[in-house]
Amino acid sequence: MRSRWSDTEFKAVVDAYVAKGINRDLAIRTYTTRLLGQDPELVLHGGGNTSVKTVFTEMDGTEIEVLCVKGSGWDMGTIEPQGLPAVRLEPLKAMVAFDTLSDDDMVMLQRRLLLDPSAPNPSVEAILHGLLPFKHIDHTHANAIVSLTNQPNGEALVRELFPNAIIVPYVMPGFDLAKACDAAFKANPGGDGMILLKHGIFTWSEDPRTSYEDMIAKIDAAEKRIAKGNPKPFRGVTLPRKIASAAEIAPILRGAIALSTEVEGAPRRFVLEHRSSEKILDFCNAETVSSLVRRGNATPEHVIHIKRFGVALPAPETGTLDAWAETVTAAVKAYQEEYKAYFERNNARVGGGKRMLDPMPRVFYVAGVGLFAAGAARKNALVGADVAEATIAVITNAEGIDAFEALSEADLFDIEYWSLEQVKLAKSVEKPLTRQVAIVTGGASGLGLAVAEALKAEGAEIALFDISPEGVAREAKRIGAFPVVCDVTDPDGVDAAVASVAAHFGGVDILISNAGAAFQGSLLTVSEDTFRKAFDLNFWGHHYMARAVVRVMEQQKTGGALVFNVSKQAVNPGADFGPYGTSKAALMALMRQYAVEHGASGITSNAVNADRIRTGLMTDEMVAARSKARGVTPEAYLSANLVGREVTAADVAAAFVHLAKARTSSGAVITVDGGNVAAMMR
Repeated sequence: MRSRWSDTEFKAVVDAYVAKGINRDLAIRTYTTRLLGQDPELVLHGGGNTSVKTVFTEMDGTEIEVLCVKGSGWDMGTIEPQGLPAVRLEPLKAMVAFDTLSDDDMVMLQRRLLLDPSAPNPSVEAILHGLLPFKHIDHTHANAIVSLTNQPNGEALVRELFPNAIIVPYVMPGFDLAKACDAAFKANPGGDGMILLKHGIFTWSEDPRTSYEDMIAKIDAAEKRIAKGNPKPFRGVTLPRKIASAAEIAPILRGAIALSTEVEGAPRRFVLEHRSSEKILDFCNAETVSSLVRRGNATPEHVIHIKRFGVALPAPETGTLDAWAETVTAAVKAYQEEYKAYFERNNARVGGGKRMLDPMPRVFYVAGVGLFAAGAARKNALVGADVAEATIAVITNAEGIDAFEALSEADLFDIEYWSLEQVKLAKSVEKPLTRQVAIVTGGASGLGLAVAEALKAEGAEIALFDISPEGVAREAKRIGAFPVVCDVTDPDGVDAAVASVAAHFGGVDILISNAGAAFQGSLLTVSEDTFRKAFDLNFWGHHYMARAVVRVMEQQKTGGALVFNVSKQAVNPGADFGPYGTSKAALMALMRQYAVEHGASGITSNAVNADRIRTGLMTDEMVAARSKARGVTPEAYLSANLVGREVTAADVAAAFVHLAKARTSSGAVITVDGGNVAAMMR
């Protein structure tokens, strides 16, 4: 491992913050914290912490010694100065005098010491940072360090490698760890850094660069020690000749872990992230993988993201997925039963006051395919996958030297059911469509984009489909969606596009089949080519999309929602719109047929019938021409309905979102046109 320190970047970052009135020490600490946090080999997603001791000036001019320490919820890689809240130093250090201190009381007392009452909670290791008598303190959960400490002879390994370091046996983070480390430091005040067994490493200095580069040097030494071991310690299994793809099996995995709820037809799903590097596949293909995935976590906080262990599965052979799906179902059932037993025995150990979290696994390790991590949203799945990858790296490193040995079940339970983590979970509120994946066709502009934005606001993960590469890339980036270039009239292209969504998110729950065009012409004069193009886009394109999505939904076995964009022309045809009206009428029949054939699987099929909306189909030029032909203003033309109001894309998007949520409506059409008697459904 090499130092990332840059004098040029250091000066630029620090000077920029100081120019904004930020304390210079805090500005320096922000730069060095980011250096550590941007390396996933050192910290992952909220892990680790840093601090600096400095002096702040109160409003009355009084100078006060403070500790600026990483705040709860902040990621070291992207931290800002406000992510290092200032705590009054002397009373913080005095807290070590308590014989015992509960987590809740510790948090409360630390919050009392904040200079800014609105700042985030200081790290649970703030007391420890305050007690160590150095200006700059760095703490990471480096893979290389825990690869050495998480072994039967881990303490001997790190003592041999770092003879001057202070070694501290595992103690749960918080007040007890602060007291243990304080005692260890006082017993060896000249120690060169501190290593917490099965947890991480501390370095320190009066100089920020020295503390940072000492961390890097120690990690580099650990990596060189690991390199002396066997880089490929696992013997692989023999794989089938034809292995199913991630896109084919992800919906099976996703469906197997969906949580049933009190509301029928509304399962709590998970989003999946798939990874398949060479190292991951070596691990997943190992003969002993079933044992390896049950060893435990690399560092304590990982249990929060991926639970205590994952599920190993055999390679899914093409053509035998039904049998493989049964294996998955059995494995998940066994995992749930074991998790419940784990909870019950440990809950009894701590007094019986805990409330069980959901018992579903968070990581699958599939031979020949790779790992799949599950989360309530894509961001959670990405975190889980990163943690699972780090776990694989640590286990591989440890097995290459001797054997991986994690914390005890009791220690991991205490972290998973830590009161501080329970408070965070209690405060989290999911939006109505969180955990659901939606595909929106024609999504790069107009109505499709409005629907995508509305679904995103409700918590859904969005796959934005459009024929325009530039448009879909631009809008997907803007709203945080997965961009997919797709011509819905190409059945093979549609199948591949939907497969890419299954591989990216794990499956599909909602289809907004919106792409279409208003082909014009009278029945006697319109060309056959125009008629075919109208049906290709306005009928066959919707069928290809629905067919591909329903296949995924049937694999998931968790239901789903199809919502089609039909038109007023389907029920109230107008002259010279024969290709458009007839193809949309056929689409309405298609919608009802899907409702009939797949309702038993919990899949709803509905449509929205909208009229006179400013979109890519009804441009300002078209509105101007039609209003002129009728001798009215564009505004009067667009509001020529029973309620006298113009219908907007947002109005129509709300109808799509409603039908995406509706559990007991199928084969229905919602009209959004302000009231048009001729287009009312009969």
